[in-house]
Amino acid sequence: MVNGEDLYNVMCAMIPLYFAMLIAYGSVKWCKMFTPEQCSGINRFVAVFAVPVLSFHFISLNNPYQMDTMFIVADTISKLLVLLFLSIWAIFFTKGSLDWLITLFSLATLPNTLVMGIPLLQAMYGDFTQTLMVQLVVLQCIIWYTLLLFLLEYRAAKLLIKTEFPGATALSITKFELDGDVISLHGHEPLQTQSLTDQNGHIKVRIRRSISSAPPESTSSIGNGITPFRLSNLSNADIFSINTPIQFLDNASPRLSGYASTDAYSLQMTPRRSNVNEGEICTPVWGRSPVDGGRRNSPGMNGGRVIWDSPEKWRGEERQGCKDISMSDKEISFRDSLKVSVPGEGVDPKDEIASDQKMPYAFVMLRLILIVVGRKLSRNPNTYSSLLGLLWSLISFKWNIEMPSLIKSSIKIISDAGLGMAMFSLGLFMALQPRIVACGTKRATMGMAIRFLCGPLVMSLTSIAIGLRGKKLHTAIVQAALPQGIVPFVFAREYGLHPDILSTGVIFGMLVSLPITLIYYIFLGL
Repeated sequence: MVNGEDLYNVMCAMIPLYFAMLIAYGSVKWCKMFTPEQCSGINRFVAVFAVPVLSFHFISLNNPYQMDTMFIVADTISKLLVLLFLSIWAIFFTKGSLDWLITLFSLATLPNTLVMGIPLLQAMYGDFTQTLMVQLVVLQCIIWYTLLLFLLEYRAAKLLIKTEFPGATALSITKFELDGDVISLHGHEPLQTQSLTDQNGHIKVRIRRSISSAPPESTSSIGNGITPFRLSNLSNADIFSINTPIQFLDNASPRLSGYASTDAYSLQMTPRRSNVNEGEICTPVWGRSPVDGGRRNSPGMNGGRVIWDSPEKWRGEERQGCKDISMSDKEISFRDSLKVSVPGEGVDPKDEIASDQKMPYAFVMLRLILIVVGRKLSRNPNTYSSLLGLLWSLISFKWNIEMPSLIKSSIKIISDAGLGMAMFSLGLFMALQPRIVACGTKRATMGMAIRFLCGPLVMSLTSIAIGLRGKKLHTAIVQAALPQGIVPFVFAREYGLHPDILSTGVIFGMLVSLPITLIYYIFLGL
């Protein structure tokens, strides 16, 4: 039975965290003490130092040789069941889609375990819950966030291939090559593809981050009324602006996005100037494209086709540069010209990918996605902190080695501020948003129901089936009812996949999570 002293202990653990969030919110919303640029700097500190060091601190203190197998299996099975159910729904039902599979999986299974889970569960059920929460943090960072990133990159790859290689053309792709600065297929910088078709009809595709990395094209057409195109990034939205609009065809179209942030945990949108060289242009040439026999242009363009010209060397092989056809004088946005998804706008793959659209063979797609996921993880500070923390715990508990006091104190001074700074950063993020409920009442209600009802329900069923009882069962259920994790929202924002829903899950979920978890705590204690 839960008594007044138990509730007081929970409030003592959680109110300081909410206090840090409240003063951050008030300092921006009411007192105007921080500018958006200063908030971005604070978020940068949290992303690069506070959260990674906090993760390292908790993981390094956990004994990996005494993992609670039943608890981990229950959590893993619950996530796999949700993923299986959503996969069946996305494949066999008309309203299902890959987009909603990713979003609903994030809402149902990825709570804020590190920042909220550890202090809350420790106050409710005792110190042993810290070990259980750390084990879940390790699994989230190494397995589930990686899986989420894999699904997002797979979705981005499908959209890129549909845009660049429509119809059955993609079946001929045998290899993708990525320039060293390409760390994602969607969500950061403009991307351009170039293809090389051999005599057997096999296509090798090179993906690079922007046109600025390409050898300069001829500029002889400037005097003929063809104006060089340029890309800009205004108000967190890339705008494709030209005086004589062109249509990117086949292998020359850049991929654009409105968010330039590369911080895996940053909550501040950071506009970034485009890398495109403004002196580069594409000149009109009539003929056929070597890929799938060329593609017909838009109406009003006299049925022209695109030819590849100006042979260059691409990694020792001959390729051909793109030439595009001018259209009528008007300004168009990149959304109109490229027909790709943009941040803040979820696109259903069933609408994006035509029924006759083909994909490259599975091993070709798998290699491409593994490369970009590996590159993205290699640039995430929390990846290194989690792996280093796990490595140190394996060494220290195996041979009873203590961390030197000098290093331990250096880590502790940052990790002690980690929880408070993470909540402070959330408060800044809340204050910068125009609305707490950004996705509308209907979607917000759906998201909260999935987060606080469906997630705990699935977790309770799997935990009972596995054999968890007592405080461990209660811990498993309450941790599933924690507010939405920050990392899934950051990924949703970067990839333009329902960021309004995940933003509402983070902000509104943080506000209602304390009373909801207290209700679970009281109900389970009866």
